Amino acid sequence: MTDPLRPFLARQAFVLLDGALASELERRGADLADPLWSARLLIADPDAIRRLHADYYAAGADVAITASYQASFEGFAARGLDRSEAARLMRLSVELACAARDDFWSVPEHRCGRTRPLVAASIGPYGAVLADGSEYRGGYGLTLAQLMDFHRPRLEALLSAGPDLLACETLPSALEAEAIARVLADDFPDARAWFAFTCRDGAHTAEGGRFVDAAAALAGREQVLAVGVNCSAPAHVAALLAAARDVADKPLLAYPNSGERYDAADKCWHGKADDLVGYAPGWLDAGARLIGGCCRTGPAEIRALATWRRSLGDAGKN
Repeated sequence: MTDPLRPFLARQAFVLLDGALASELERRGADLADPLWSARLLIADPDAIRRLHADYYAAGADVAITASYQASFEGFAARGLDRSEAARLMRLSVELACAARDDFWSVPEHRCGRTRPLVAASIGPYGAVLADGSEYRGGYGLTLAQLMDFHRPRLEALLSAGPDLLACETLPSALEAEAIARVLADDFPDARAWFAFTCRDGAHTAEGGRFVDAAAALAGREQVLAVGVNCSAPAHVAALLAAARDVADKPLLAYPNSGERYDAADKCWHGKADDLVGYAPGWLDAGARLIGGCCRTGPAEIRALATWRRSLGDAGKN
């Protein structure tokens, strides 16, 4: 099974992921006050998504994550779209990122010192479809089989568009990770993915289980290329990764939010943003080999991480 991350890890200290999609689109003026969140722009303004992907590649990102986090057949059906149109929009999310990547790579100077960037199709959790912040709590009350049934058609639609890998992200529990991993093994054996959990503190997933147990449960699965943390407070990441390092048999990843706190009730962020570059050396020391940003981060933060990575040179590789 081919690992698309391997060429990057062979030549640099870490794979640089992109930053936020939805919050950056909002900063640029997009209205995402909608249950579909960033997936709304797949209908209303897909070129805005493509332009943002392009900006992340230009900032130095090795991977762009698609606008499919909150896309689902159920969510699009609530907007009156049938299954064929919903599947088309999910495929479009991958096509937009691929178009941005291919345009970027067509410029010769962009290839200097870089490996051709990747596209990761975002697989958001079931809670994202509820549009009420449930992914930051978990505890949906669904069985493993029900979660598998929910994710299977989304995976099929997104994989049919040909992403390089999947970003299974903001997962609040080991149960949902297990559901996705089983569907991949049963129905899509050629697919590859990373798994990122959202965590409430330096030891527990959003639902309350131990993060180290969630990471350990994914060990030995060949399709899982990396495991780690996203959309969590930067201050918790080093401890989470350090615990997982002893049980994970694959690279670790970290793309936390800005450090601000999201209030799901009023759908606003509160507090002060942290300095990702200031935290990143600790993540690298704790085993992170994929690093980027999530909510409330943007091209400026990714550019700063790219600058820091260049300063590491070969000394940054383990």
